[in-house]
Amino acid sequence: MTQRSKYFDSIRINPGGKKKKAEEAARNKCQWAGCEKPGAHKAPAGRDREGEYLWFCTEHVREYNKNYNYFSGLSDDDIAKFQKNSQTGDRPTWKMGTANSEAKRSAPIFADMKSGSAKAMRMRNPAAWDNVVNAKPVRRLKPLEAKAIRTLGLEQTATSDEIKAKYKELVKKHHPDANGGDRTSEEIFREVIQAHKILKSAGMA
Repeated sequence: MTQRSKYFDSIRINPGGKKKKAEEAARNKCQWAGCEKPGAHKAPAGRDREGEYLWFCTEHVREYNKNYNYFSGLSDDDIAKFQKNSQTGDRPTWKMGTANSEAKRSAPIFADMKSGSAKAMRMRNPAAWDNVVNAKPVRRLKPLEAKAIRTLGLEQTATSDEIKAKYKELVKKHHPDANGGDRTSEEIFREVIQAHKILKSAGMA
């Protein structure tokens, strides 16, 4: 198909465009007061009339557009509010961290991450991430496990070796052969045995 083809011309040029515009001009009279010319050009009707148009001749559509003010009749506060809302497409917005409680807890972590601060400098240093990347996840203890740890007099972060060492120490101290018949010591002995059994079944000892 050559550029001189009638098919090419029918694609490139809308043959009915000029005809349609002439029909609109003949049908729509210029709405400018006192003007009898055809209204071939449409202009927006104004605020709160979106989708509606006025029809003018060439001379008066230029005059209308030159003096057109969408915010006519609005106060300065209303104009400022409109401009602010238009920045987000008239959609509601929220401050960072107010959408859920998790965001609220996370926000303070980054609150002081300002450029040039000591913490920001540490974050830029790749070596500073080693402790974070290589850190072992802290296991959250179940109620019985936490009680067993307290029975042995240890912290919840106690290692397996620390648990074993403490268990041996308490067993030796409160064993019936070593407590001289002290009933309180015997009760502690039983609690220590039970605590160790719980921690061992959980894979902590």
